[in-house]
Amino acid sequence: MSLLTVSGSPHIQSKQTTKSIMWTVVIALLPAFLVGVYYFGLPALIVTLTSVLFCVLFEWLIQKYLLKVKPTINDGSAVITGILLAFNLPASVPLWILAIGALVAIGVAKMSYGGLGKNPFNPALVGRVFLFISFPSKVAMSDWPLPKALFSNSLTDAVTGPTPLLALKNGQAVDLWNMFIGNIGGSLGEVSALALIIGGLILLFRKVITWHIPVSFLLSAGIFALILWLIDPSQYLNPAYHLLAGGMMLGAIFMATDMVTSPITYKGQLVFGIGCGVLTIIFRNFGPMPEGVSFAILIMNAVTPLINKGFKPKPFGY
Repeated sequence: MSLLTVSGSPHIQSKQTTKSIMWTVVIALLPAFLVGVYYFGLPALIVTLTSVLFCVLFEWLIQKYLLKVKPTINDGSAVITGILLAFNLPASVPLWILAIGALVAIGVAKMSYGGLGKNPFNPALVGRVFLFISFPSKVAMSDWPLPKALFSNSLTDAVTGPTPLLALKNGQAVDLWNMFIGNIGGSLGEVSALALIIGGLILLFRKVITWHIPVSFLLSAGIFALILWLIDPSQYLNPAYHLLAGGMMLGAIFMATDMVTSPITYKGQLVFGIGCGVLTIIFRNFGPMPEGVSFAILIMNAVTPLINKGFKPKPFGY
């Protein structure tokens, strides 16, 4: 008697394959990667390539020697995890810390659940949050290279400073145009809103993602931030800063839209995006840290099964 084997989600009828989708995402990430290398120099290139190498290596080792299955590193998913993990870290992060983050992202957040399609949480975000919680006192995890260190060839001699969100909270002026193009300090792949928007348009054009999560994420965050700003502009930031600063664009376009860890219906995706946006502004304004995108997305990842049940489509002919 043969048994029907059901693969992991997402179950989407499309001419696109998992491999083609993953490599399209890699292409869409190239603009942000090039901007990161332009502003932070060789360290950004080294950190990104090293992160990808560690993620691919750990996935291959776990599949071959622990799970005893055929390695699937050529599907591109480990490459994306490596890029996104690097994008969420400063270009000056020590490579040994990066290796730990890659192991947590691949080994704990992805392969321990059975691999691609079965992980409930975004692996790159799990790796990032683990590193920030585990190494809060490490200088390389709390200081951020500034673009003035352009084309530096060292991982340690870069001039560092606060991220825009932290600078704004400290009363320092930050230029919105520089935030838009990426001429600011911060994680190497999240600084340029323009580059990330270009990548998002590529994903929309290729129909890898839909507009529902990015738009509902950014719109809900902007509206909530605007309400707080109108109540007390001396205490709360202008919503434009919230939308351009930190991991807002990277999270809304590339991480919240992960089809494995986000809802499957359009209505569910709208709820998911709104939850991410509102939680992000809550964490940024009332939490102990200036950023909140990662925690917001991971919390909504946990709620995704409930959202799927609440917005389950009716069977055909029901």
